[in-house]
Amino acid sequence: MKLAIIGANGQLGTDLLEVLSAEHDAIGLTHSDIEITDPDSVHKALTSLRPGIVLNTAAYNLVPDAEKFPEKAFQINGTGVLNLARVCQDLGIRLIHYSTDYVFDGKKQRPYTEDDCPNPLNVYAITKLTGEHFALNYSDHSTVIRVSGIYGKVPSRGKGGNFVTTMIRLAREKPEVRVVNDEILTPTPTYWIAQNTSALIKKGAGGLYHMSCEGECSWYEFAKTIWETLQLETPLYAASVLDFPLTVKRPFYSVLENKNLNKLGINQMPHWKEALKEFLKTFQ
Repeated sequence: MKLAIIGANGQLGTDLLEVLSAEHDAIGLTHSDIEITDPDSVHKALTSLRPGIVLNTAAYNLVPDAEKFPEKAFQINGTGVLNLARVCQDLGIRLIHYSTDYVFDGKKQRPYTEDDCPNPLNVYAITKLTGEHFALNYSDHSTVIRVSGIYGKVPSRGKGGNFVTTMIRLAREKPEVRVVNDEILTPTPTYWIAQNTSALIKKGAGGLYHMSCEGECSWYEFAKTIWETLQLETPLYAASVLDFPLTVKRPFYSVLENKNLNKLGINQMPHWKEALKEFLKTFQ
């Protein structure tokens, strides 16, 4: 099957392209190939390619900046997805769109399933939830996948890195490192998201899915495992969110449960610690 992966040079897009190319005719599209905020660009690109599936990883994911530039965030995360959904619907293309754990407010304090009601706390999360609604309601053949704390071998283009690469850099540059221990999530490598996306494509199932590793941890526990695995010597200390300037509201708990993947019997996601240790072998 021919697949078009939008944002193919990004952190998630790179692994999707590599994994899905093993079984499909996967074509990577970057910003120079398609501008999702422009309906004409979307129509021209997808009419020319005629893929069976479009996978959209393009996003405005600079959370603090979204507070300053809400129109830009909404244009990419909201209107851009609407453009894709409309064109995919017209051309009979299946749309797979990636969203975020940040659509929840964290008050549940237990893993969120696809049945839980979102309540986004910041502009970024609101625009991502809007994109979910556009994907699911404007395209009959759509799938929305929520992910959490992603990291991959290619750093996030917008952020200039990911948590793992940032921690390794800080360990080299700083006399000590402090990481919050009161934000709980489930870090997930993009490789495993790509693998489980492949399984979901084979099932042909649409709708809403959570796709994160198993278990949960604080950012500090995540960092501590990096320190222990790579034997970093820089002192690492636990801190509170309140110790840092609060530029934007974030959920203190955003763990996802892969309920719908389990229903289909295709949940391949490993425990976050096992996945991290495997990933860190590339740094040893």
